[in-house]
Amino acid sequence: MTATIQAVRIGGADRVLTAREVADFIAERLAGLDADGRSVCVLVPDATRVCPLPLLVGAVHRALHGRVSRLTVLIALGTHGAMSAEALAAHVGTYPGVEVRNHEWWDPATFANLGTIPASRIEELSGGRMSGDVEVLLNRAVVEHDISLVVGPVLPHEVVGMSGGNKYFFPGVAGQGIIDVSHWLGALITSAEIIGTTGLTPVRALINDGAALIPAEKYAFSVVTAESAEGSGLHSISFGDCVSSWASAAEISAATHVTYLDRPYRRVLSLIPEMYDEIWTGAKGFYKVEPIVADDGEVILYAPHIREIATSHPQIHEIGYHCRDYFVKQWDAFAHVHWGVLAHSTHLRGAGTYDADTGVERPRVRVTLATGIPEEVCRAVNLGYLDPATIDIADYATDPDTLVVPRAGEVLFRLR
Repeated sequence: MTATIQAVRIGGADRVLTAREVADFIAERLAGLDADGRSVCVLVPDATRVCPLPLLVGAVHRALHGRVSRLTVLIALGTHGAMSAEALAAHVGTYPGVEVRNHEWWDPATFANLGTIPASRIEELSGGRMSGDVEVLLNRAVVEHDISLVVGPVLPHEVVGMSGGNKYFFPGVAGQGIIDVSHWLGALITSAEIIGTTGLTPVRALINDGAALIPAEKYAFSVVTAESAEGSGLHSISFGDCVSSWASAAEISAATHVTYLDRPYRRVLSLIPEMYDEIWTGAKGFYKVEPIVADDGEVILYAPHIREIATSHPQIHEIGYHCRDYFVKQWDAFAHVHWGVLAHSTHLRGAGTYDADTGVERPRVRVTLATGIPEEVCRAVNLGYLDPATIDIADYATDPDTLVVPRAGEVLFRLR
């Protein structure tokens, strides 16, 4: 078990660290870690998160190589698609004596069973909305190493409030059961209620409960990214146990990754960066702007490069995209669907109502895809369609009722 280590942080919301400052901080922190002769598993994000991983993992390698018995880097895919060997090398870097591997969530042999979170706890966290025991499965690489070291960014997140910390275990390298429960719990509470919350949300409490079952020692370098071509690309880096390190970074992220506006907009044009290669991840361009869209307004996800809804989750084509109550009020018809898929569906439609007597669904906001996905596919999953070739971004930017958001997906927009 990991002793509580109060986080130590360098940097802040008002500055960008140099690469040397970051590397020296990592070296100093790990010099004091009891790691000699022990094995270390480093958990890092996949390519859907902006993070200077070669800088960070390179510094970890220099600090631990030759001291530890084994050093493994594990990509916390959740249920995202696997990264190729070439993509891993570009994303993480290559280092002697280090194995870099995907979290193979599709293979049952990947997992170790850590125990169960009881139904009574699920009822407590969900306010009575959910029940049932939750089996806690985790990538066995974490269990088979003496120390787990999380290295990754903290950002506003639609399911847990603020990403990072123990989220790299659950859902990062977890089994389907706890992924489904955590995501549906967040959907029931709603993304609008949770996103950007720096405190202990029910979903964060659930994943902390799961992390408490991990036998390995757990630490984290939690970073906050900066939009800067200079320095390290980081506002701050915090080190400590996975809870205190995350909380330290969440404080900085709330000050740097949340933009407050004075009024709502009738339309938002979200320009989705190429690191999101399907709507499953590109939908973050909706989550982060929904709070500033007026009732009956529209969010356009502009991503000509995206040609798939979800490569790993075909069930989304069966159910389409709907508001939460569409599923809750017809639960018998949808209980068999992976709850993580249901959660993704509700997050992309946002708030809304469904009248079970009339069958009328009224989403608060319209969602339109301007992507490489054919119109018939967009309509079939209950989303709008625009030909991306017809969109003049400069023209939209001149409309006072439209907000154009570049690199949508990481910065959260809120009304004052």
